[in-house]
Amino acid sequence: MINPHPGLPELQYVKPASLVEASKFLAEHENTAKPFSGGTDSFVRLRDGVLKLDYLVDVKGLDGTNELSFDPQKGLTIGAAVTMNRVAAHPDVIKHYPNLAEAATSVASYQLRNRATIIGNICNASPAGDTIGTCMVMDGVLRVHGLDGIYSVPLNAFFLAPGRTVLKPGDVVVSITLPVPQEGFIGTYKKLGRNMIGDLSIVGVTVMGYPCNESPSGYRFRIALASVAPVPFEALKAEAALAEKNITEDLIAEAAKVAMESVTPIDDVRGSARYRKFMVRNLTREALTEVWKKLNK
Repeated sequence: MINPHPGLPELQYVKPASLVEASKFLAEHENTAKPFSGGTDSFVRLRDGVLKLDYLVDVKGLDGTNELSFDPQKGLTIGAAVTMNRVAAHPDVIKHYPNLAEAATSVASYQLRNRATIIGNICNASPAGDTIGTCMVMDGVLRVHGLDGIYSVPLNAFFLAPGRTVLKPGDVVVSITLPVPQEGFIGTYKKLGRNMIGDLSIVGVTVMGYPCNESPSGYRFRIALASVAPVPFEALKAEAALAEKNITEDLIAEAAKVAMESVTPIDDVRGSARYRKFMVRNLTREALTEVWKKLNK
């Protein structure tokens, strides 16, 4: 009989003194060690036997992992150990990146967000990551420490498959930087779950729009979709459709349909593939309409 209340397996807790030490240890124990900060996903997967490890490597407190700062030229930097509640409550996030605060507060419960981190949400590489879409449409760039030192990875090139990323053995994501937003931008995140609080998304739609003189429509829209493909992704064809003509309700509906046609969802206990496809259309249309109306106030 399967134990309905399994406990955590026995494993070693490792607290490296530096990023160099962390990368070296992780590389030497490639298949048996994993970095963690909040641990909200790792501990559940360890408990359930999905994740099997000998070592957990605590990266909290290492150089750059606790940074949360805004620079008017460089943008917002969020360290790997910065919790979602800390991000959502930061005055510069509320002022300059309100859509990120909205996405962060949609994750699980307040208590969990006191441990969960933006970087953890990203590195988990779940197709359903709530904060990933916002970081994508805002052109987030990850700062990674590896065996050869620091290098950067654009978030749009980070995901390979569910649970898989471009990270190599020994890599530790230190932080993510979101550039200064386009002037006049409006953003929103629409999440469909089985309940209002604490559930994984059945469909997640992120939309950002801003005035753009280079676009025939006079505006540029960015659309990211979650829970409807092997990885979160940007709906480029739908974005292109909105750039080519004057924005109208019919064009928004057309772009939402294009977004629906771009997804490849699966059937699971939270929703069928067919249901997810139609919800992509409906939520994309709702999000685009909301952003468009706010842009025109």
